Amino acid sequence: MRTLRVGFVYFLLVFGTGFALALIRIPFLVPRFGVRTAELIEAPVMLLVIVLASRHLARRNAQLGRSARLAAGCTAFLLLVSAELGVAYFMGMRSPSEYIASRDPISGSVYLASLILFAVAPALWGKGSGPNPPFKPTPSARLNSRR
Repeated sequence: MRTLRVGFVYFLLVFGTGFALALIRIPFLVPRFGVRTAELIEAPVMLLVIVLASRHLARRNAQLGRSARLAAGCTAFLLLVSAELGVAYFMGMRSPSEYIASRDPISGSVYLASLILFAVAPALWGKGSGPNPPFKPTPSARLNSRR
C-alpha cells in the first residue's frame, strides 16, 4: 500500500508541474516558437523535475527497496499516461491513437524517453542518495589536526 501511495505522490508532483508548465508553454511559447521547439524548451525542466522528485521520494522512503521504488515509478507512469490521454481526449476529443499519432516525431521521442526515465528514476537512487551524514573526525584525525 505504501508503494502505491509513493507512486501517487510522485505522479502528482510531476504531473502537477507539467500541467503548470503547459499553462505557460501553450499560450506563450507555442505561438512564438512552434510546438516542437516549445516542447523541447520544456523538456529539460521536466527532466529536472523528474530527477528532483524521484530523489526526494527515494530519500523520504529509504525503507522501500529498489523493486518497491520501481513499482512506485511504474504506478506513477501508468497514472501519468492515463491522465495525459484523458486530458487529450476531454480537451480535444481525440482518441488515444489519434493523440499519439499527432505528436511531433522529434519532441514526441524526447517525451517518450522522459516517460521511460520517469518510470525507472525512483529505482535509480540507492542508499547513497540520501542526505550525507555529518562529518565526525576520528580521534586520530583530531590528534593529527592539532600538530
